Amino acid sequence: MRIVKNGDIHVSAPIGISKKEVEAFISQHQEWIVDARKKTAERQKQRADFYDQLPLTTRAQKVEAKERIRALVEPMIEQHSKKMGVRPTSVGYKPMISRWGVCKVKEGSICYSTYLLLLPDWCIEHVVVHELCHLIEPSHNARFHALMDKYYPKWREARIETRRIAKGG
Repeated sequence: MRIVKNGDIHVSAPIGISKKEVEAFISQHQEWIVDARKKTAERQKQRADFYDQLPLTTRAQKVEAKERIRALVEPMIEQHSKKMGVRPTSVGYKPMISRWGVCKVKEGSICYSTYLLLLPDWCIEHVVVHELCHLIEPSHNARFHALMDKYYPKWREARIETRRIAKGG
């Protein structure tokens, strides 16, 4: 049983379990459901509070944010691309909430979230190097982590700090 982002309960049960048994299970776990829903709502509020720090409702706000993140990221791409021997075919910026960056390996393109502006520069740099590493190694395997260790040794600390900041604490 799990609570999804909108607060709904999703229950997975083996084939053959009756509806009555599932309902009894849910009934026995009402306290857990209430607590889990409360925690989910708190996480959603923290997440909204974090992203709301960078208003992107008007076209002007979106344009300004895009220019600000581009000004930060482009020099980082330039610096690390040379060291790594890779170059993205294109770099884009959009207000992504579910990811800090996306690399389309087959196209060689990278897109960064404008919400990176809410992070310190060293955490932004971690995301830049992360996406550039995907141009060399598409998956998050041992080779990928070795590349991250080589090109941005403090990536683990940056990832921890990014998660801490994004959770609002």
